[in-house]
Amino acid sequence: MSRRTVLRDHHGERYSFQLRLVVVITGVLIGFAILLSRFVYLQVMKHDKYHTLAESNRISLVPIPPSRGIITDRNGVVLAHNYSAYTLEITQSKLGEKLDATIDRLAEFIDITAKDRRRFKKLLDESKDFESLPIKTRLSDEEVARFAAQAFRFPGVEVKARLFRQYPMGESASHLVGYIGRLNDGDLKRLDADGRLPNYKGTDHIGKFGLEQSYEQVLHGTTGYEQVETDAGGRAIRALNSTQATPGNNLVLTVDIKLQQVVEQAFGERRGALLAIEPSTGGILAMVSRPGFDPNLFVDGIDPVSWKELNDATSRPLNNRAIQGLYPPGSTFKPFMALAALETGKRRPSDAISDPGYFIMGNNRWRDDAVHGHGMVDMHKSIVVSCNTYYYRLANDMGIDAISNFMGPLGFGSRTGVDLPGEKEGILPSQAWKRRAFKRKEQQRWLAGDTISIGNGQGFNTYTIIQMAQSTATLVNNGVQYRPHLVQYIEDSVSRERRALETVPAKQLPYKPEHIEVIKQAMVATNMQGTSSTAFRGAPYTSGGKTGTAQVYSLKGAKYNASSTREELRDHALFIAFAPADKPRIALAMIVENAGFGAAHAAPIARKAFDYYLLGKLPSQEAKPAAGAVAPTAEAQAPIPEITSHSHAD
Repeated sequence: MSRRTVLRDHHGERYSFQLRLVVVITGVLIGFAILLSRFVYLQVMKHDKYHTLAESNRISLVPIPPSRGIITDRNGVVLAHNYSAYTLEITQSKLGEKLDATIDRLAEFIDITAKDRRRFKKLLDESKDFESLPIKTRLSDEEVARFAAQAFRFPGVEVKARLFRQYPMGESASHLVGYIGRLNDGDLKRLDADGRLPNYKGTDHIGKFGLEQSYEQVLHGTTGYEQVETDAGGRAIRALNSTQATPGNNLVLTVDIKLQQVVEQAFGERRGALLAIEPSTGGILAMVSRPGFDPNLFVDGIDPVSWKELNDATSRPLNNRAIQGLYPPGSTFKPFMALAALETGKRRPSDAISDPGYFIMGNNRWRDDAVHGHGMVDMHKSIVVSCNTYYYRLANDMGIDAISNFMGPLGFGSRTGVDLPGEKEGILPSQAWKRRAFKRKEQQRWLAGDTISIGNGQGFNTYTIIQMAQSTATLVNNGVQYRPHLVQYIEDSVSRERRALETVPAKQLPYKPEHIEVIKQAMVATNMQGTSSTAFRGAPYTSGGKTGTAQVYSLKGAKYNASSTREELRDHALFIAFAPADKPRIALAMIVENAGFGAAHAAPIARKAFDYYLLGKLPSQEAKPAAGAVAPTAEAQAPIPEITSHSHAD
């Protein structure tokens, strides 16, 4: 068998090898080129972006919430401040078991009450799963130590040190100071829309009511930040840098909290409101609304039971009656009607009428409190004895539009602009108002009889106590009108420098001094020998005032009898006053709801307010009248079946 000789193609093999080598080298070069270009892209072109991302993985920005500014009265008494305490908090998304089971186990060594549980569930409904929420606040050192020993058993539960808001006066001045509450979705949306959301990082609370709400931007401060280096597990290693938070500024109020408390004590359990103003500045000295509430209930998140009790109470403790309650002014309207008559030329001080005890127009008869009338009545006497007939006739002579045009600049029927949220407008009646207020044509027409009751402070008249107080202060301040305000200074929390507010008069009303003097002298006589003289007997200062009694519902010809009328339908007692008479330092307006006669139930409270503010005299601890107390029988209204609206000797 012959052996065959195979000849190899060395040239072809070398060519094939070189081709493959070139392809491999080209591929490697292309790969390196791609890697190099990507490296250049990431390390050069995108250096800033990825450096920032890398740093963010290594460095965390931890917000430092600012300390909220404090609130004090005009004398430096603290009404709202902060304190530090420990709180036990749960983050539901981090729990290793069901929420209820975790809380039950915590309750084995931490006192968690049913109220704590209800409040936590309410917060949970309003918050996100990843948020840390307090189940127990203000932990004692012993409770902190007990939890620390068991903390390893509770993933998602931790103890935190936080600043808490406190209102040391409790219910006192609660409506004006207000309260803070936890941030909710609505708050976050508003902050985001205003561009203020970044300043609330790390903050759980915001002003919800009163001055806490209206001065939120002043009180909140500026959030700081701390740069913290973390490891791969997200645990803090060290602090790198920090920008300290700037505390919120402080509020120094015009309010005298002791005067506030004197008035609150004088009200006792009765419902109502009082607002006292310094006529020469517009500063509010006291803003009382009874009943009150404890603002401390809202700081940690109010539990559902307490919220329902406050929200559903028939006495409406959350309603600020001084700026939100709408009431007919009754006979406290008469001094302003008299001034309107003088300024418009409808009456002179000496002009007198013969009062037969009633006013007749058409088939209607309006009765006075004095069955046989007050005899001859001029302007001075009409205020001192509170003669209704005089003002029935005056209103008819002036006409509704003239009354409305005069009362508007005084502040009746419009918001005063007080630095609190929620102020109501009230109703200053006029023909134009009635056309806007009613839909049916027959209801829109102003009737001549509508005007009669207006002059006596009834009918469609509906105003707030703050409007009545501002109008009284303007009258006794010779027509110089200031905007009522609660904040006197904003104090820098760091430098302690104070910036004064409300230093310029709002406006000067063009009243003749001699006309104002006529009204003031009549009001002085009212407190000396008129309807409010009993309350001010023996006062070592001279004051002026005007009592009022306003009906709550129409009698439609029936006799008014307080003792047989349900409490919520009894008349309101009103009073306006100022003191001292020669240079008033305080002017006020007030109402005691469903109490009856202004002289018997409102004027004595004003006397106590004046005694304290002018003399430093504190009231004795006498027994307080019960809620809904009825006026003595001897002062009861005589039957007047023809009357379209009842009235009293105010």
